[in-house]
Amino acid sequence: MKNNYRFFNNQACEYFPCHQTEIPEEFNCLFCYCPLYLVDACGGKYKMRGTIKDCSACMIPHHPKGYDYILKKLKKVLDEGKDKGGLS
Repeated sequence: MKNNYRFFNNQACEYFPCHQTEIPEEFNCLFCYCPLYLVDACGGKYKMRGTIKDCSACMIPHHPKGYDYILKKLKKVLDEGKDKGGLS
């Protein structure tokens, strides 16, 4: 997959890959920090360690289809916020 607005692979990064993967060429670095971190029902594989969300076992933001999943989930969260009067 080419580097574009949906996918970016940075094998030169000193932390690459930040999660275990058997297919490093398909590892998406675009969402190095997951935009869903503050979403409780993010759909990812995480554990709570006190008040810290440990997402080290989650591959959603690094999967080639993660971009579409994250945008869909963010839209849903924002729409729910609008329904509750949180955003105009």
